Amino acid sequence: MRTTPTPPAFRPGTVFLVGAGPGDPDLLTLRAARLIARAATIVHDGLVSADILALARPDARLISVAKRRARHTLPQEEINALLVREALAGRDVVRLKGGDPFIFGRGGEEAEAARAAGVPVEIVPGISAANGAAAAAGIALTHRDAASVVSFVAGQCKGLSEQDWSGLAGKGRTLVIYMGLRTAPQIAEKLMADGLSPAMPVAVIENGARPGMRVVRGPLAGLAELVADHRIASPALIVIGEVTARDDVALARIAMEAHQ
Repeated sequence: MRTTPTPPAFRPGTVFLVGAGPGDPDLLTLRAARLIARAATIVHDGLVSADILALARPDARLISVAKRRARHTLPQEEINALLVREALAGRDVVRLKGGDPFIFGRGGEEAEAARAAGVPVEIVPGISAANGAAAAAGIALTHRDAASVVSFVAGQCKGLSEQDWSGLAGKGRTLVIYMGLRTAPQIAEKLMADGLSPAMPVAVIENGARPGMRVVRGPLAGLAELVADHRIASPALIVIGEVTARDDVALARIAMEAHQ
């Protein structure tokens, strides 16, 4: 009696949520570099540097889902659907994100969507934009004499004026603001209205840990002018706190020159 072979059970591909770090390929984790090098499909953000994408194999399919000032190539729901669709077709997908996928990278939403569809997910953390940019600029986000608390906030979220940031910045604290260039005037007003000194030191880091990195400094009251006068462009971070005035100037200059 002949028996019909049982077809192998279908296994969906895996979605790898990979942190690409602040942009320098040398700052990738080994796991991230290996996944990028072997991936057949890479779905990447606009903040992933060309140097990192160049590590992909020649026949890799690169799909950009760049987001720029609320103009999305794909809405987040469609990005989620794209990842699920690729995986359910049996293909592994590297979802490549600037910085760390779970710090303002919407990695949590994508992981939830994949798992809800029965798709396995692996998280590959990366050096966050805040850590990488601050280190490249010679700014210690914590310092025994200046700050024992660090907070990360998004400066471009809905309802910025209604968000409660009280206590996040001030003596002994460092506040790092992602996506805050467009709302820099409102951010400064908000923090000063909460009681933060207009003279609180501020640093704006453009292209942190990348070629052409710039660091500009000034008081909180002049934040809007700092961004406008120096024509700061994304990607950039705003760091507020006494630590921005404590870094070794020579060390910061060497770090900047190394990335030019």
